[in-house]
Amino acid sequence: MLGWNLLVVLWGAFVRASGSGAGCGSHWPLCNGEVVPVAPRIQTIIEFTHRMMTGVDLLAVVALWLWSLRNFSRGDQARKMALASFVFLITEALLGAGLVLFNYVDQDASVGRAFYLSLHLVNTLLLLGALALTAWFSSDGRGRGSPSPLVTAALPVAILVSVTGAIAALGDTLFPATSLAQGFHQDFSGAANFLIRLRVLHPVFAVLGALYFAGTSIFVLRSRSILPARRSRLAICVLALSLAQLSAGAINVILLAPIWMQITHLLLADSLWIGLVLLAVEAQPRPLP
Repeated sequence: MLGWNLLVVLWGAFVRASGSGAGCGSHWPLCNGEVVPVAPRIQTIIEFTHRMMTGVDLLAVVALWLWSLRNFSRGDQARKMALASFVFLITEALLGAGLVLFNYVDQDASVGRAFYLSLHLVNTLLLLGALALTAWFSSDGRGRGSPSPLVTAALPVAILVSVTGAIAALGDTLFPATSLAQGFHQDFSGAANFLIRLRVLHPVFAVLGALYFAGTSIFVLRSRSILPARRSRLAICVLALSLAQLSAGAINVILLAPIWMQITHLLLADSLWIGLVLLAVEAQPRPLP
């Protein structure tokens, strides 16, 4: 379930990066006024595929919630997270519909689109986190008491980095640069669109965020406690993903943000987010006997 949602998220990014957000026009849930588009353009196929993937996702998450009701008692963490996954998927679908109905697609470069896209991204992260915790708790993963504040604080930091990344990606899509020199000139030009001027914030936040995530992982690994294997593996994964994400971001800038690199960058970002969420529930040190 979590893997399928990652595919839906990545395909959604492909819809935006390929300029296919208006592939079904301003119609929702219909596509260009049709249930199934006839003789569609490539942009329509890309957008319609994303809608179909979301539809399958909705049915699967409903089934997950019903499964949790049958297999876990009231108040169980897995059951709570399955319900949260269902709620966040509903809001995810509604926010996606709003992008179309408000015409926040194609070449729109408004403040409204940037805000709405950021809201959509935050909901996506919450959905992925809820699904990850559903899987974790249903496989007998359990946090031990309250998590460390240092680890918990990494979650809002990750959300901030992701939001600035979404704005930067939108700027790259709407105002592509043909060279690094032109890109730097755009970043510091007073006449540039606000999306371009905000784009420079993401590398700064990404570097600071990666340092914080790496430091958090090292803190967990060096904690004076008996470290369960699953906790140490999570900390190592977060450390590795932090460094990989930083490297991918640098490559993305150097290559002028090609679509395939944007997708790779997003996959690493989502994987890092999931790792941080799981580490937050498992990071409470277990006292020495």
